[in-house]
Order: sequence, then structure tokens, then C-alpha cells
Amino acid sequence: MATVKEFSVQERLVSICKLQRIDSKIGEIKKLRGELPMEVKDLEDEIEGYNTRVGSINKEIATIDETIKEKQNIQAESSELLKKYEKQQDNVKNSREFEAINKEIELNELEIKACDKKIKDANFEKDEYLAQKAQTDKQIADKQGILAQKQTELTKITEETEKEEEDLNKKREKAIEEVEPRLLIAYDRIRMNYKNGLAVVPVERDSCGGCFNVIPPQRQSDIRLRKKMTVCEHCGRILIDSELNESVEI
Repeated sequence: MATVKEFSVQERLVSICKLQRIDSKIGEIKKLRGELPMEVKDLEDEIEGYNTRVGSINKEIATIDETIKEKQNIQAESSELLKKYEKQQDNVKNSREFEAINKEIELNELEIKACDKKIKDANFEKDEYLAQKAQTDKQIADKQGILAQKQTELTKITEETEKEEEDLNKKREKAIEEVEPRLLIAYDRIRMNYKNGLAVVPVERDSCGGCFNVIPPQRQSDIRLRKKMTVCEHCGRILIDSELNESVEI
């Protein structure tokens, strides 16, 4: 049967303090990047949205072009028929035949005019879509310029901190192995409650280093003795003495 390692209070405090120091360093690197990763992602999503819009506009323009071509073909056919009926009009034999041909001429003239109007309307609509596309293309170009700048900034910061962060992550993996499992669970739970990620804080100027509430003298004495784990009554963070905090190296 495997034996479970017993951790002394001193070992628990040192291990959890070391892990906190490492996590805080990693947090500083991420803070250095600031909102850049999110800004880059937002810009990429925005550009993708604009490209989708351009794709939709191109489809609308293609549909309009098909409509224009269709109406032009109908116009061409009607023009040919018009010439045919006008030529037949010169050789009519009676009024009934004249009226029938004349009616066909009128119908084809109306068809040509109707197609002409639809072509003009379609071209007007196409111009509107082209204007929208030009505006969207400009927005894409503007956003791509900003994105390139942000990506350059992010790449520079990442390159400057990548090695340090990689080393810290390796140290973190090793540090986790030194922390008692139950304590690690509590540590992670506490960290999730605070934006600054501080689960372990020293007592400074008689106050909690996390919420800055005053720690009673007796509790401060217990913390310095390191005989038991102590948490802040106000914020729930794990408390350590400043000497231990300063002595732990990562």
C-alpha cells in the first residue's frame, strides 16, 4: 500500500507561498501584455465580419448582373421582333392584319421600355451595393492596419517574455508537486475569487496583504510561529508572515 506523504505546517506554508510567488510572476507577464491579446482577437473577428459582409454584397451584385443580362437579352429579342413586325407592316393586305401587327409592335415597344426601366433600377441598386462595398473595403483596410500594429506590439512583448514565462511554467509544475493536494484545491478556489489572483498574502503593517483589514495581535503571533494554517477572517486568503514571504525564492 502506497504511503501518503505527511506535510508539516512549515512545508505547507513554504510550498504554497512559492506557488503564489510563481503565479504572481506569471500574472505580471500577462499584465504586461495587457488587453492586447483580446484586442487582436476582437479585431480579427471584426475583420472577418466585414469580409462576410463583402461576400454577401458580391452575391447581391452578381444576382443584379444576372438580372441586367437577362433584361438586355429580352430587349434584344424584342428589338429584333420589332424590326420584323415593322417590315411586315409594309406588306399588310387588310386592316385586320394591320391591327394585329400593330398590336405586336406596341407590345414589344412596351417590353423594351419595361426592360429599360428595370435595367436602370438594377444599375441604381448595384451602385448602392458598390458604394457599400467600397466603404466596407475601407473599413477592412483601416482595421487591418490597426491589427498589424497590435500584432507587432504583441509579438514583441511575447518574444521578450516567452522564455521567462516558459521557465516559470516549468517551475510552477514542479512547485505544484510540492503542495499538499487538499491545500492546492483550496488555493485554486481562493485564487478564482480575486482578479489579482492572490490566495496567499503576507501580514504587513498589522494588516492582511489582500484586503488590508487589521489582523489581531494574537493571530499575528500564531502566523509568525507557523504552527498552523491561518486564513484572513475577512477575505479568506491564506496568511503568512512577511519574513517567510521574503525568504521564499522561486
